[in-house]
Amino acid sequence: MGKTSVGDKAKTPSWREGVLWVDSEKSDICAFTLDKSEGNFSPTTRYRDYAISRELIHWETQSLTTEDSQTGRRYRNHVEQGSSIMLFARENSGERAFWFLGPATYVKHESERPMGITWKLDVPLPGDLYATFAAAVA
Repeated sequence: MGKTSVGDKAKTPSWREGVLWVDSEKSDICAFTLDKSEGNFSPTTRYRDYAISRELIHWETQSLTTEDSQTGRRYRNHVEQGSSIMLFARENSGERAFWFLGPATYVKHESERPMGITWKLDVPLPGDLYATFAAAVA
C-alpha cells in the first residue's frame, strides 16, 4: 500500500461547467454567477440566471440541453425520480465563495438549447440577499 498525503485527500475533481451530478447522493449541484459582465464568460456561457422573487430562481441549462435529453428529463422529473436539485449562486466572478440557496423544485421551463428553468426554493431568499442578487443583474 502506498502512502496518501493530506494534499491528496484535499483534491477536488475538476469542475468548470457549473453543474455536477453526484450519483451517490442523487443530486444535481448547480452553481452559477449572476453578474456575467466580468470574468471569462463567452457569448455561449452568458446564461440568464437571476432571482425572479425571493422564492423563484430563473436558471439556464448548458447550451445543448433539450427537454427530452437525459439531463433535461432528470431536471424536469427530479421529484418523481427521487433526486435533488441544490442551487449555489455568487454575485460576480470575482467572488470565490457561493451562497448555498438550498434545495429547489422544478416549476416549469421555456425553450431549449438552453432550457430556461424556473426553480422554487424550499426556503425563500432573505430580503437582503434577494436585493443583492437583483442589483447584480440590473
